[in-house]
Amino acid sequence: MPVVLESLARLAVLVFVVASMLAMGLSLTLDQIVTPLRNTRRVAKALLANFVVVPLVAFGILLVVPLSEPQSIGLVLLATAAGAPFLPTLVQAAKGDVAFGVGLMVLLMVVTVAYVPLVLPLLLPGVEVNPLDIASSLVVLMLLPLAAGLVIRSRYAGVASTLQPTMAQTASTSLVLLMVLMLVLNFENIVGVIGTGLIVALLVLVVLSLAAGYVLGGPTVETRSVVGLGTAQRNISAALVVGAGNFTDPDVIVTLLVGALMMLAVLLVVGGELGKRTDRSNSTRMTEEVVSDD
Repeated sequence: MPVVLESLARLAVLVFVVASMLAMGLSLTLDQIVTPLRNTRRVAKALLANFVVVPLVAFGILLVVPLSEPQSIGLVLLATAAGAPFLPTLVQAAKGDVAFGVGLMVLLMVVTVAYVPLVLPLLLPGVEVNPLDIASSLVVLMLLPLAAGLVIRSRYAGVASTLQPTMAQTASTSLVLLMVLMLVLNFENIVGVIGTGLIVALLVLVVLSLAAGYVLGGPTVETRSVVGLGTAQRNISAALVVGAGNFTDPDVIVTLLVGALMMLAVLLVVGGELGKRTDRSNSTRMTEEVVSDD
């Protein structure tokens, strides 16, 4: 029975990743992706936050917080994988620049495919990984479905509008199934991390990543919220692809799932608070404009 459940869990990972990437491609156009990225200074800061600052934060955490090898691997996977499909939802909650959020999400995802195979062996010197295998799995499971969705959207808009909700629902269902299966298979391991250094490490990673992205996010609240949330919300899809395909210890996946749940819980609250702050900022700006007109 456990073997069957493990096989179902791996299948759920594949279905979730492919369906979510295809759904994203079916809902976007190239203009939606490219136009917000023309501000090169803002994009460069976002890349700096995601691919330099966050991995350095993870490296510092590993020096201070005692973690097992599988937990360290999971933390590094989260730190190196950027471009979460959930980012636009968080940006909407924060009342940020949604167009920039969509473009940034896709850019981070594409860079992640090239970045993870190169950096992962450097951050995990004692762990054997095959960069080519990692890159090929990310390309096949993430970039190809995304590209296929974009092509279908550009050439067959009617088909895309019909297919997109189905793919989005498939991704959501498979993610729920994955969570349930991993909870059943690793219940003792998941409960065992409560109150341990892993929880502290993940919380520090989320908070410092959010702060770094927010500081580097630009002059307005709307763009700072996008970069802050985009830096803190790591790409669980990419991390699961690499984790499930290259590491056999279940604690790696447990770490990823616990991290995903923590990020979701923390960032939904933060997104709501940023949305309130944006409303207050806009209200103050409108009041000042009315006063100046008088």
